[in-house]
Amino acid sequence: MDRNVVHTRHVLAVKDLKIETDYYLDKLGFDRDFTAPGWEFLSFGTFKVMLGECVAALSASETGDHSWYAHALVEDADSIYQEFLDRGANILAPIQNKPWGIRDFTIITPCGHRIVFGHLTA
Repeated sequence: MDRNVVHTRHVLAVKDLKIETDYYLDKLGFDRDFTAPGWEFLSFGTFKVMLGECVAALSASETGDHSWYAHALVEDADSIYQEFLDRGANILAPIQNKPWGIRDFTIITPCGHRIVFGHLTA
């Protein structure tokens, strides 16, 4: 059985599509793939997100631990961490080595979604 996934796209409900999109583009350096009414399709290399405006939904920050939605392995977490700092991204946890062999950091979006970016150290 072949289970090779070509790519995935994380689908996120956001209260204010413009604020969230601007954050992903300006603070995280994502690219806009395309726009549809009420949706933004964005990419950071092969890491893909679909932001859908859901004004009446709970914000991710209101869901507590359920606001974690992605752990992205990258080639060089240190350079991405510095880029995000330079862009003014909101860093929830600074870069550090973890005992499970990954060096990572966590960002948080205006709506409260949390993403971990890291690379293997072992």
